Amino acid sequence: MAGFIEGESRTQSTLFPELLDDYIAESNPVRVVDVFVDELELGSLGFKAKPKETGRPAYHPATLLKLYIYGYLNRIQSSRRLEREAQRNVELMWLTRRLAPDFKTIADFRRNNGGAIQKVCREFVLICRKLELFTDAFVAIDGSKFKAVNNRDRNFTKAKLKRRLEQIDESIARYLSQIASSDRQDTEVAEQKSERLQDKITKLKEEIKRLKKIEKEILESPDQQISLTDPDARSMATSGRGTGMVGYNVQTAVDTKHHIIVTHEVTNVGHDRSALSGMANSAKEVIATDVLEVVADRGYYSGAEIVECEISQITTYIPKTQTSGSLKKGLYSKRDFKWNAEDNEFECPAGERLIWRFTAEEDGKKIDKYWSSNCPSCSMKKQCTTSQYRRVARWEHEDVLDRVQDRLDRNPEKMRTRRETVEHPFGTLKAWMGSTHFQMRTLKHVSTEMSLHVLAYNLKRVMNILGVRPLIKAVQV
Repeated sequence: MAGFIEGESRTQSTLFPELLDDYIAESNPVRVVDVFVDELELGSLGFKAKPKETGRPAYHPATLLKLYIYGYLNRIQSSRRLEREAQRNVELMWLTRRLAPDFKTIADFRRNNGGAIQKVCREFVLICRKLELFTDAFVAIDGSKFKAVNNRDRNFTKAKLKRRLEQIDESIARYLSQIASSDRQDTEVAEQKSERLQDKITKLKEEIKRLKKIEKEILESPDQQISLTDPDARSMATSGRGTGMVGYNVQTAVDTKHHIIVTHEVTNVGHDRSALSGMANSAKEVIATDVLEVVADRGYYSGAEIVECEISQITTYIPKTQTSGSLKKGLYSKRDFKWNAEDNEFECPAGERLIWRFTAEEDGKKIDKYWSSNCPSCSMKKQCTTSQYRRVARWEHEDVLDRVQDRLDRNPEKMRTRRETVEHPFGTLKAWMGSTHFQMRTLKHVSTEMSLHVLAYNLKRVMNILGVRPLIKAVQV
């Protein structure tokens, strides 16, 4: 190898540094992990920080917590991989003081300390608040679907089970037809084929019995759905048309200035309509502010949720959903009717007044009904309604929704801010997780796993903003 950079001989004696600390640079992120965990009151967070008086000594929870935080920072989530890294990784040797727990001890720690680990994630967000990283009091809320440890073939709904049984019936009918055809040929090959087809039919009939048992369990389930591998995972539609996955819906509130995840929650509800006020109030509590601005996409649009935010002094920016079928029919929609709050009436496109008629209660909401007596003789009736009268409904809190729409019309750039804020964390987290996303099962343990991912993301984000040394100083204060 003459002319190239040459390495040292493997048989050459080497004087390694006397201190393991000499291998770790002052700006190494592992030093942040070490200081952050050492500054935590682990006992108050729920960890067992006191050793037992009898039996073999256990590992201190700080050691195992440091091991996991380092693992999630470096995309090493498996307990077996962490076991191997602790034995060969110099950074981990420094962090754990050369301790190398076995994989079962590592896995049991994560499984048995879920609530405490989630509190650790929150503790770092509180440090971010202390560093005044949330001064804008403006967050973007969004949800994304993450895959569970449950194959789509092991998730069943009523519709999916019905389709599967129909496919089996079709297969059995096709095999019976092929058997009848083979019997007419009366040859040795045809006889062997008939036997193979008969075996397939037998297996399909056994499958029918299994599916019938599953059907009974589905009918007993509250949401008419069961997952065999991860009982809490649910089938959810994704953004692609006709596509879906079995997994969880992760809700996040992300600071628009520094893109730090302020709060998060793992749910197995496939939609976002009921999540707005809960996430917004949680973010408001974490940031510790009297007023908060929130932006979200139209998947969060719910009148009740928006009103709840208004009561909590949370300013929302959410585009209104168009659920009316009038546009598809080529008719005027409700937005074509001008509201006159002073006179408590609507004005239709033809200039007629739609006056208040009565108040009804629908799904627990008070709805006012309006229509004009001139509808039957109106020249524009064909463009307006197929009924005798065009009735327009107005919710008692619809003025709140009108203000939200007016606010968004005046600040359309807020939706661009939303997209630039929430897409980055989700993309980063899914890249770190890999194609399988979650590795644990059930909502309780998946929430723990997500908290470790969020903590690692926030740590790396703040280190990029402030630097390693300033963050260490801030944590130690």
